[in-house]
Amino acid sequence: MAGRAATPEVIWARPERAGRGPKPAYSRADIAAAAVRIADADGIDAVSMRRVAAELGCGTMSLYNYVPRKEDLYELMVDAVSGEYELAADAEGGDWYDGMLGLGRQTRAILHRHPWFVRVMSTVHGSSPNALRYLEHCLGVLERLDAPYGTKMELIAMVNGTAMTSVANEIAAAERTRGLPWSPEQEQEVRSAYLAGQLAGGAYPRLAGMMAQAPPPGNADESYERALRRLLDSFRSEGRRD
Repeated sequence: MAGRAATPEVIWARPERAGRGPKPAYSRADIAAAAVRIADADGIDAVSMRRVAAELGCGTMSLYNYVPRKEDLYELMVDAVSGEYELAADAEGGDWYDGMLGLGRQTRAILHRHPWFVRVMSTVHGSSPNALRYLEHCLGVLERLDAPYGTKMELIAMVNGTAMTSVANEIAAAERTRGLPWSPEQEQEVRSAYLAGQLAGGAYPRLAGMMAQAPPPGNADESYERALRRLLDSFRSEGRRD
């Protein structure tokens, strides 16, 4: 296949277009934007070299001169979306807790704008320009956290993982309910009635006690905020111990 290397390579270490000839007709940003538009509209499974080429108005084989593999295309897409963060210029000037809280909120918002992102993130190595820019910024935010770099990287990974897990669950729940012939409220009513009956029988006293004392569940935004704050609180306590 044209442009496919026989040995591993990093897409970012390649020239924008392989081979000689006139100035490239498309940039990586153009290609990434086209792929992101397709994924946002129709899901990641709709993204193919043929579909992206059609979106750009070029031949599929011509696209391989720019992007040798579909995996490289995913890297371009993830990098493009990673560029949506609004990173403050004075990362080291504020409180690290508030800084990471804001980044965690941004991550969740970005994932909701691009629901396909969760599926491809684990296949990308995270060494793209915007990913490195994000990590450098996070380390700047965490400059005032008294912890080694390894601990700081764990914190960054956990913040991202919390956002990805939260959004993935929300997306899965939404997709499931779209295929049902009844509303989510109707199903919840039936399931709640069943659960109440099970708890009333006395076989699950701890669960019954919990349900009796627990406040009504909040919305997804509130649940995510609580989880994110608890995570950051644990690292704040660790920093004090150090």
